[in-house]
Amino acid sequence: MKKLLLPVILLVIGVGSGVGAGFALKPEPVAGEELLADGHPCGDPEKVVEPAPPPEIPEEREYAKLNNQFVVPVVEEGRVAALVVMSLNVEVTVGGRTTIFAAEPKLRDGFLQVMFDHANIGGFSGNFTSGTNMRALRNELLRVAQEIAGSIVTDVLIIDIVRQDS
Repeated sequence: MKKLLLPVILLVIGVGSGVGAGFALKPEPVAGEELLADGHPCGDPEKVVEPAPPPEIPEEREYAKLNNQFVVPVVEEGRVAALVVMSLNVEVTVGGRTTIFAAEPKLRDGFLQVMFDHANIGGFSGNFTSGTNMRALRNELLRVAQEIAGSIVTDVLIIDIVRQDS
């Protein structure tokens, strides 16, 4: 009987602890943002919260896959501590792929410079795939691509990224 009672007691304690932790860690509602089930703010049934507009569907786009991967050394204390290998695609307006392929050597040079700068400031160290790091890298890659190829470039997509420590 004792062998059967102990698991049941532990189960009840575990479930109770989980429920208690859920209530204790529940975020506080922000003042003025509480909503009733029908979408009306609490205390003001006349004021209706409008749903967010649907995301804008972009014009037709094409993707230019850059042929070779980019290899970026991560230097720490004067030695190569890791290599980062990346594959990129460039999103362009329809008909812009030929422009990208014609400018690929210059684009690769600009992209490599951005990646080297990113590595030198520690962008590929630690949690290098965090949203902040990746957003900063993408924004800089896009800026360089638009400087080189013009406004036909709408985005730079990081397709693959791998870090190999030495």
